[in-house]
Amino acid sequence: MSSTKFENQLDEFLALRWSGEALFILDQRRLPQAEIYIEARSPEVVAEAIKTMQVRGAPAIGVAAAFGIALTARAAQGNADIREGLEKATRLLAATRPTARNLFWALERMNRCAETAGDKADLPELLEREALAIQLEDYQACKAIGDFGAELLPNPATVLTHCNAGALATAGWGTALGVIRSAVSQGKTIAVLADETRPLLQGSRLTAWELKRDGIKVTVIADNAAGYCMRKGMVDAVVVGADRIARNGDVVNKIGTFQVATLAKRHNIPFYVAAPLSTVDTSLACGEEIIIEEREASEVSELEGRQIAAPDVEVFNPAFDVTPAELVTAIICEKGILRSPFENAWTRIFKGEGQR
Repeated sequence: MSSTKFENQLDEFLALRWSGEALFILDQRRLPQAEIYIEARSPEVVAEAIKTMQVRGAPAIGVAAAFGIALTARAAQGNADIREGLEKATRLLAATRPTARNLFWALERMNRCAETAGDKADLPELLEREALAIQLEDYQACKAIGDFGAELLPNPATVLTHCNAGALATAGWGTALGVIRSAVSQGKTIAVLADETRPLLQGSRLTAWELKRDGIKVTVIADNAAGYCMRKGMVDAVVVGADRIARNGDVVNKIGTFQVATLAKRHNIPFYVAAPLSTVDTSLACGEEIIIEEREASEVSELEGRQIAAPDVEVFNPAFDVTPAELVTAIICEKGILRSPFENAWTRIFKGEGQR
């Protein structure tokens, strides 16, 4: 499927656009003040965009990496060392961010495509088609997640979210925000409380921007106001995305998610995780086995380049945390709504049997 045909199916903006010759990446560091696309024609530019969070969100990172491999093959077309170039690009892209499963899932899939193709002269075309398939399948998965998840939300409802798991974080529609979008499209009255999500403010900058564009009522709150809002009866459900899910159902998501899940449990509020199956890593027994990325101190100590913390103070800046499966009411994937015990659910799902 061509990029144009894919885009014509969508009714919202895209974080990633493939022209056939280049990948255009919406620079999410510049939002909401400016909508600027970066032109990537090499895996190096794609890798830098992932590393610096110009593109972020586990599914979107996977899609971007897939196009990074396609760009590598395009640039090396006709060269005898194309395989060496693909291996080098894979290592480069894999080293950008260690936590999100979708990144490695996409690279593995692209490499399987290359291996199956062997020495075919049309390898670049095959890899381009595979990257486009990954993009389209992610969008379709998000739509399915949204439709399943919408069933879980009462009408009316106020939903609390943490970080950004919308169209910006995926190939389109979104996971957590996809649930909200689908519920609204079904006629439900949904309002959103968006945690600001320190230190990079993905909630106040990105989630609020997306929802305002869609005409969905959104109110930004400080991260440390979530418990207050729950105690006051202002929250009917929590819906978040995920960057990696272990076999037992432990969920890794943006730092602060564990706190939100703990508060939701205390106040008997359902805590839902929305994520495609490409986020699930059944090779890991539990969340403690997942590598948690630690990022630069300046993300915490500075704001838009201005020092806000005490000079020379030590900073600890983990990008993610682990929410134990016991705090998860349900996981919403493209096959349905999954509940504990999650290990049994994955077994059925990966054998082709959905669960509701």
